Amino acid sequence: MRIKARLFAVVCLALPLPGWACDLALVLAVDVSGSVDETEYRIQMDGLAAGLRDGLVSEALVSAQARVTLIQWSGRARQEISIPWTPTRTFDEVEALAQAVETAPRPWRNFSTALGEALLLGLSQITEGPACKRRVIDLSGDGPSNEGVEPATLKSLMRQADVTVNAIAIEQSEPDLTAYFYEHVIEGEGAFVETARSFRDYPEKIRRKLVREVARKTASIQPPQQAPKQALPQPSGHASLPQPILPVFGGRKSGLQEITLGRADSAKQF
Repeated sequence: MRIKARLFAVVCLALPLPGWACDLALVLAVDVSGSVDETEYRIQMDGLAAGLRDGLVSEALVSAQARVTLIQWSGRARQEISIPWTPTRTFDEVEALAQAVETAPRPWRNFSTALGEALLLGLSQITEGPACKRRVIDLSGDGPSNEGVEPATLKSLMRQADVTVNAIAIEQSEPDLTAYFYEHVIEGEGAFVETARSFRDYPEKIRRKLVREVARKTASIQPPQQAPKQALPQPSGHASLPQPILPVFGGRKSGLQEITLGRADSAKQF
């Protein structure tokens, strides 16, 4: 039996502003649910770090003056911002980001798969984060959502916020996961799913995915006219990491979104 509840989220949805701070704001959202064992977790994090170090990817991140944040996610109320918004203005900064990904501790091991909750946190990070021209959530997962917010109900919010959601489907135990992600998860112009047949395929697939969404897109965009640069104040306790540039919403009204919740046994299976 399905359980429905009304979750009223006040989300400030602002389009990227002229005079943006960077070309790309990228949220990396990594699945750390109970179906991911320690070896598979290590493959994900090391593969993601290697993907960031790839020559095409790192050059594109620097060219875009990109800002990147890492979310680790599992069940409802178990999503963590493991690396806050981090600049990639130089190759040294890209390397520092890759090292931070490699050494990020795993926050949870034995919980459910709340895809929608991870997307909500990613959306919140983007709408409250740096004012960048392109806004992308890069989500990886090895199973359909089985707890919390239904991911498909967030598509309209992503469209309003001009956020693209891409995904990598790890089909080791879910052979139809790519189809599920296409229908329920990805959103935006040019959105796509990269398929890894197993965790062993993940390093190469995440590299291909980053090249596709970062390098190729950046190469096709002409740089905007230079706008005055804004100072980046340092957050307390993180002297080496810049504070996000908060967009000015200019009197926009907050939106109320009714979201359908489901029990762990109510997710649609493919």
